[in-house]
Amino acid sequence: MADRKSAGVSRADIVAEARSWIGTPYRHQASLKGAGADCLGLIRGIYRVFCGPEKEPVTPYSPNWAEETRQETLRDAARRHLVEIDAAPFRDGEPLRDGDVILIRVRDRGPAKHAAIASGPDTIVHAYDRHAVAENALPAAWRRRIAYAFEFPEVTD
Repeated sequence: MADRKSAGVSRADIVAEARSWIGTPYRHQASLKGAGADCLGLIRGIYRVFCGPEKEPVTPYSPNWAEETRQETLRDAARRHLVEIDAAPFRDGEPLRDGDVILIRVRDRGPAKHAAIASGPDTIVHAYDRHAVAENALPAAWRRRIAYAFEFPEVTD
């Protein structure tokens, strides 16, 4: 792990790692490839591969945590560990950049609640309730709800 981090991480490596999670069953609060993951767990697992151990514990959260708190908890955590980039171009239709982490609002004015890894200009790898980790096209309705975007530390193009 240290060698990968010291040399930087390529976008292709991030996408390959994300794709290696495809088929992992959806499990709320889980983050173990092949055993179970939710959308946050997928990002956490990829982070561990390229950045090392997680730097803070993840406290238990309910499936409707965002609606309960109305806070940008997911964004705040991402800001502590990833590098924020401008999400507006992606919302406006510009191609996604491989390996970027996007946070999506499930409801138009609600907090960002869903996380995914961009795997192509219009595709994402993500975990969502009642589905295994999958790679899907990013629907226009979700694209418009991209609230924040991040890249992993020391990412290389």
